[in-house]
Amino acid sequence: MMDLQNKKVLVVGLGKTGEATADFLLRHGARVKITEKKTAAELGGQVEYWTERGAEVETGGHERSSFREPDLIVPSPGVPPLPEFREAQDKGVPVLSEIEIAFRFLKGAIIGITGTNGKSTTATLIHKILKDAGRKVFLAGNIGPPLLSFVDKSRNDHIYVTEISSFQLEYIDAFRVSLAVFLNISQNHLDWHGTFESYFASKKKLVTALGEQDKVVLNRDDASVWRLKDETKSEVFGFSRKRPLSRGCFLRKGWIVIRDKDENRIMPVSDIRLPGLHNQENVMAAAMTARLFGVEPGPMRESIRTFQGLEHRLERVLTVRGIEFINDSKATTVEATLKAIQSFDKPIILILGGKDKGSDFTKLRLLVKARAKKAVLVGAAKEKIRKALAGAVPLEDAASFDEVVPRAFAAASRGDVVLLAPACTSWDMFRNFEERGRVFKREVRKLAKRYEKK
Repeated sequence: MMDLQNKKVLVVGLGKTGEATADFLLRHGARVKITEKKTAAELGGQVEYWTERGAEVETGGHERSSFREPDLIVPSPGVPPLPEFREAQDKGVPVLSEIEIAFRFLKGAIIGITGTNGKSTTATLIHKILKDAGRKVFLAGNIGPPLLSFVDKSRNDHIYVTEISSFQLEYIDAFRVSLAVFLNISQNHLDWHGTFESYFASKKKLVTALGEQDKVVLNRDDASVWRLKDETKSEVFGFSRKRPLSRGCFLRKGWIVIRDKDENRIMPVSDIRLPGLHNQENVMAAAMTARLFGVEPGPMRESIRTFQGLEHRLERVLTVRGIEFINDSKATTVEATLKAIQSFDKPIILILGGKDKGSDFTKLRLLVKARAKKAVLVGAAKEKIRKALAGAVPLEDAASFDEVVPRAFAAASRGDVVLLAPACTSWDMFRNFEERGRVFKREVRKLAKRYEKK
């Protein structure tokens, strides 16, 4: 618990998390000021709403003076690491993320999932398995409502499956989960963190904060992630596609196997409905987590078999004239794009581009050359991608996103796959990857209607 009564708290950013934070703080007696870079006109009725609730609202940017008075600062995820945060910390003012505030009040167990890729799929599958098994479980964090929104109704028998980003972990103090899942690590968000080392340092706080009574599930096949076993006091379990484990989940002769005190064959890997080897890893991480929460192999097997994945994650859209369209708008990193490409054994027309996060697009060269017939480039990063892929595969530009689908379709033949796996964020052209994915699907449906009439 922490005493919020009459504390001056600055909430930085008024997105979904900022709103949940401001609401909680006001209801617990804090004196809240909200600072938001959007203008009052862009925020619409939000300014009036929060003012009537008793908060002071600053719009159109963050004034330095706003950071000099508070007793506590709570930045929303994704707000860049402003120099004012460091200045406040140097003066002894705590800068804490929303999950840290939630942790101080929340009852129940938290399962925390982090990593560069696969968090949303794994979190959703864990939630499904536990819910199907009758547990009182809730999906929270980046893929669900902010953790803080569950506090007032939380109970000791509740489980909160929480997708946790590096942004959230950057500003934790006492935050600790009951079970941590670390899926993988690769370069990401370098535009925010500056270096890979800084990014990884934030991520691994989820594991290094664990106590002896806690548990962690680590990727045995990712050397950097597996080394975290030496940096935690908790019980360690692994998951691996490549080797058997004494404690963990692994593949053996086409079966998913879990071994701890005893050994259980869960299901044939061929029964997984999600494409790609990376989704085998996500399933194993979810299965191991569910087993540690007491779910038996039988019910777990059925939950996994009926799981069809998430929107914008290797989502099958339509097949038009024998050409299959796949929406993987969530592939915002080079590594996610590589995994998407590896999920298909058909020729690919690849759609790349968006806002760069400091990625090394040359890592795409070999696989794109081997698997793709052509790449269609769009968005702010297309010149950087063009230089990285020059000579590896034919490249074509699209000036705007409505051109992407027809250009990709024109380059494809029957039996090919048109794959949206951009390796970039969407923020140059869209509010988020979901909007980008929806626009892509809309354009595919428009294309299909045109050919239905012919």
